[in-house]
Amino acid sequence: MRILIDAGHPAHVHYFKNFTRIMSEAGHEFYFTVRDKESAIDLIEELGFPYYKRGKGGKHILSKLLQLPYIDAKIVRQAVAFRPDLFLSFASPYAAHAAWLMKKPHITFDDTEHAVWAHALYRPFSDVVLSPSCYLGEVSTKQKLFNSYMELCYLHPDYFEPDESIFDTLKLGRNERYVVLRFVSWDANHDVGQKGFTEQDKISLVHELSASHKVFISSEAELPNSLKQYRLNIHPSQFHDVLNFADLYIGEGSTTATECAVLGTPAIYVNSLVVGNCAELEQRYGLVFQLNDVSDVLLKARSLLSDENRRDLFQERRSMMLKDKTDPTAFMVWFVENWPDSNGMMADQQIPRFKLNKHEK
Repeated sequence: MRILIDAGHPAHVHYFKNFTRIMSEAGHEFYFTVRDKESAIDLIEELGFPYYKRGKGGKHILSKLLQLPYIDAKIVRQAVAFRPDLFLSFASPYAAHAAWLMKKPHITFDDTEHAVWAHALYRPFSDVVLSPSCYLGEVSTKQKLFNSYMELCYLHPDYFEPDESIFDTLKLGRNERYVVLRFVSWDANHDVGQKGFTEQDKISLVHELSASHKVFISSEAELPNSLKQYRLNIHPSQFHDVLNFADLYIGEGSTTATECAVLGTPAIYVNSLVVGNCAELEQRYGLVFQLNDVSDVLLKARSLLSDENRRDLFQERRSMMLKDKTDPTAFMVWFVENWPDSNGMMADQQIPRFKLNKHEK
């Protein structure tokens, strides 16, 4: 089988990397079309699959819409040359449109409830939408649920083994404590109307935390001059090693908060947007804490960092979560290899859905 995957974000490369490795070993062929965003190109080059760099794309909804036919055309040209049997993506309108134009199936994953613009652009042209059972939005007729998180595609213990040499890269002793902060750019289509830290919040947060811990910042947005010395400078493939050994994560990104949670690293998610994965990880497993006010964030951070049993407690919570969840990569392999029969088989499954306890929000 020949499969074209469109990746619009570094996380999307991670979602499919173990799937592509397993499937290529079984004789399937892959081609990637990749948005030039942050570390996506570095990550795809490390995988070693052929790819096409489709540009940086728009930063805001209007520019994204204006570029839509242009990027569609790019992907169609690549697909004509590659001749895929199937298109695969994470909520990509471009892959959906190209697949529809070429009369090929488009299988897509999506865990982003609030990305209403993307839903409108890709769902009518897709054959099936696969979402985690913690998905909070209304489930469409094309949508099937699986009992896991996208982040376990690459951070499940069957695939990810943390590398302690990251301490050497960070120039830290093995017992030296550190905190990771993550600031987003707020230009995704689902970020409209949402908010996180102000610039002064960021400065206050670093000032407080750096008194007791080394602080590393990962940021999509430009940092204030006073914080540039804290920027995390590593190879993109080392990012999850950094998260694994951190004492605490505080950030505006739900993906990174979820990554920390499935690794057993305490995560404070600072965003006005409630998303299903973080909500379930908070309410069912106690692995994430969603807060909005910087004073509340600092209070919670102090409490977590002062708990000497924190690491053992969160690893126990992680173990409980892993027992409940399936391996999404194994699910992905099964679903694609057995397409289209797998789609009909999924319709017969009853996956229990997570329900948000709104009193806690």
